[in-house]
Amino acid sequence: MGVFVFLPLVLPLTAWPVARLAEQHLHPRTATRLLTVLAAVLALCSTVCLALVMVVGTAQLPGNPLPDGWSDPEVRAAVPFDEVVGKAAIPALCAVVAACARALWRHGRVRRQAHRALAGLPDTEVTVLPDAVPYAYALPPGGRRAGDGAGRGGARRPAAARGPGAAHPGPGPGRALRRGRGRVVVTTALLERLRPAERRALFAHERAHLTARHDRFLLTVQLAARANPFLRPLRTAVAYTAERWADEEAARVVGSRRTVARAIGAAALVSRGTPAPTLAGLAAPGPVPRRVAALLGPAPAGRSWPPVFTAVGLAAWGAAAGTAVSAMSSANAAVTMVLILHAATPL
Repeated sequence: MGVFVFLPLVLPLTAWPVARLAEQHLHPRTATRLLTVLAAVLALCSTVCLALVMVVGTAQLPGNPLPDGWSDPEVRAAVPFDEVVGKAAIPALCAVVAACARALWRHGRVRRQAHRALAGLPDTEVTVLPDAVPYAYALPPGGRRAGDGAGRGGARRPAAARGPGAAHPGPGPGRALRRGRGRVVVTTALLERLRPAERRALFAHERAHLTARHDRFLLTVQLAARANPFLRPLRTAVAYTAERWADEEAARVVGSRRTVARAIGAAALVSRGTPAPTLAGLAAPGPVPRRVAALLGPAPAGRSWPPVFTAVGLAAWGAAAGTAVSAMSSANAAVTMVLILHAATPL
């Protein structure tokens, strides 16, 4: 196993070039999917190897519940610098698990609160809240459906679905909400600042987030960045490309790229963003000027993979090679460790 067990911990660095180039030269849909897959695989491989190193460190602790054979010299020899690295892996893996658990808990809590707050409203795809604070976001499916909480005193209006000055919401525009579909949540304060064409762009943008389930991509890269800090550039890139993906879909539906650009600019000036980084919205935090500039230019090509002999193509193949090496290294380390531990465990 040797030093190869440490490779998945640093191989996410091979994805840094494509994280920057993909958002500039690939279609946002392709970039989002590519970067999310890379982040998920690299994060999983690094976590597996961190867990393998932790096993060696845990076996050295006095009073541990592991078999005595797991602390044999043959096991410790499988990991270089086992005395230091093995023990350091214990708090590192605990920190990874805690960070990922906290991200999942926050994501679930925000979604549940928002769905509970909207449970008593008309079951439509678009929900307009009479709020003095301008904001809009796409709320993915989940939580209780309308009427589920009627026997518990009605729905509360937490910060996930309202602003500080919200009143009782009235009916909003939109089609009847199907089971399993999310909602577009928008306030009257934001709609008042948009022209009719810009409102259509807003609704088309948020519906694109719901249709493509961008919350899953955002949650995946959030967890990956917490599993390995070297994957943070991919998290930032996916947050941008997911918005660009929705921008392009909105431009296709509305039929005017300039209208969508104006809607983004107007919303960004007044909106407070989304209640959680795993929820998408028209005015989500990020490089709004770059999104506007991209919409004022021609539509991106819809190719599924970049040409090889280009900067983004070489970066994509480099990241793919790094991901493949990471997967093979983690698989080899896992198999080797299992065989060593099996041989060291007395029958």
